[in-house]
Amino acid sequence: MENLVLMTDSYKASHYLQYPENTTYIHDYIESRGGLYGYTKFFGLQYYLKKYLTQRITMEMVNEAEEVLKMHGLPFNKEGWEYIVNELGGKIPLRIRALPEGTIIKNHNVLVTVESTDSKVPWVVSWFETLLLKVWYPITVATYSYKIKQIILYYLNLTSDNVESEIDFKLHDFGYRGVSSEESAGLGGLAHLTNFKGTDTLKSLLFARKYYDCDMAGYSIPASEHSTMTSWRRNHETDAYRNMLKKFPTGLVSIVSDSYNYYNAIENIFSKELKEEILNRDGLVVLRPDSGDPITNILFTLKIVEENFGVQINSKGYKVLNNIRIIQGDGIYEDNVWDILKAVKENGYSAENIAFGCGGSLLQGNKQSSINRDTHKFAMKCSCVKINDKLVDVYKDPITDKGKVSKKGRLDLIKKDNGELQTIKISHLDENNYHPNSVLNLVYENGELLKEYTLDEVRENSHLFYTPENLNSRL
Repeated sequence: MENLVLMTDSYKASHYLQYPENTTYIHDYIESRGGLYGYTKFFGLQYYLKKYLTQRITMEMVNEAEEVLKMHGLPFNKEGWEYIVNELGGKIPLRIRALPEGTIIKNHNVLVTVESTDSKVPWVVSWFETLLLKVWYPITVATYSYKIKQIILYYLNLTSDNVESEIDFKLHDFGYRGVSSEESAGLGGLAHLTNFKGTDTLKSLLFARKYYDCDMAGYSIPASEHSTMTSWRRNHETDAYRNMLKKFPTGLVSIVSDSYNYYNAIENIFSKELKEEILNRDGLVVLRPDSGDPITNILFTLKIVEENFGVQINSKGYKVLNNIRIIQGDGIYEDNVWDILKAVKENGYSAENIAFGCGGSLLQGNKQSSINRDTHKFAMKCSCVKINDKLVDVYKDPITDKGKVSKKGRLDLIKKDNGELQTIKISHLDENNYHPNSVLNLVYENGELLKEYTLDEVRENSHLFYTPENLNSRL
């Protein structure tokens, strides 16, 4: 069991001495203060609540924290933590209200509110900021994945007759080896699965089972890697591919095809030497052009496969390959998904022919994508306190950065008559009283998880308030 008392920033240890005397209540909120798209997809709070904040604080935790922090050079409120252990049964005295998970929401709105529930230890709100604000990570991954989904949907709607059956498997998670921890793989991979159902990140499936009540959140297919192809050696390249067709005679199978000369593999090996075996196979063969320029390789593949295997023309006038599909799994990020699908469409082919695999840029971020707390400018700030039995609105307003002006007062989120969500101030209401039109749900109170979402519910909630058409995106 991890020590929850030490899951905070060092300087938090001295903050209990810094609040005004007779402070008995603190109210914080989490928001995106801006960012790439003008909106985010809310996801992942349930994991942090279920894994961490439902644990009980113990004297072993308190004693270890006292030892560590004193050696670290900081004061420690041992009396306050002992009160939580002995008088509150170790239950963390917080009330957390949050947006339904999976919801799409415009920036600059409250996503989560965190309030103290015990007048003797109101400082616990700030203490757990460090843990709770980590929700930025699954939100940012879910939002990035969702954005790419809108791009793919845009081109599927223009060029495919099978949008609903195709979309779930158009972006496959290749990111497991590219993340910094098992927790990132599990939570980031699961954030992606709120939008799609294709993954090779097994850890995300375990997180779905444990934290979001989903027996099987995603799927994969037999696929080769370079070692399983190159171990046959160059003069047996055809045998390596033939072995894949023989060992996986039905269903989808993916074959990486660039170990040597990709163009020769497509034009001669798959299209001539193995043509009859592919034609006789019960299922599609997915070719993977891993290295090189994606657009060049994909257009080449489309042309050669069309010449050798033929195409069907769908009702929208676009070509769908017979027997073959393509997955581009190297160097994929938001902008070139758009560029690739645009080139595919302009050459008369349906987006149905192409799928994408995404690794580092999806779960960890790289030079083409931003996956960090500043991507959507996440912050958790104090907006209201009670001093001497009076609620007081508090805020920051730095003249050096107006983008960091914070909200004032006890806050709530409501749905307006026109359907839009709006953050409002409710400082006129006492603690534990909220606007009747609030869309925030009470998810946690005093150590107990009060509301849980299944992954199926999270997936459905993406349509709860907004659709892509009324968000400010380039689509």
